[in-house]
Amino acid sequence: MIVRIMGEGQVKVDDAHLAELNRLDDELLAEMESGDGDGFRRTLTALLDAVRRLGTPLPDATLEPSDLILPSPDATLEEVRGLLTDEGLIPG
Repeated sequence: MIVRIMGEGQVKVDDAHLAELNRLDDELLAEMESGDGDGFRRTLTALLDAVRRLGTPLPDATLEPSDLILPSPDATLEEVRGLLTDEGLIPG
């Protein structure tokens, strides 16, 4: 799956890592719903770090259709709320 982190570029992440990313996405959603700003910031950072750690960056000259778009590390709770679907940031 190709993941775009807004403001950073694209990363190819193997589907085998989807469960770990979904777990972090579920935590992020719960923190957003409860208004836990500190937890939101901590989990968003963990989610983006996991994508970077588990994935392989695509060259800047390569532009693939993104399967998933994640917010930038400095996104606010309100900005992320605008990106959410019923399944959170990561479908599945």
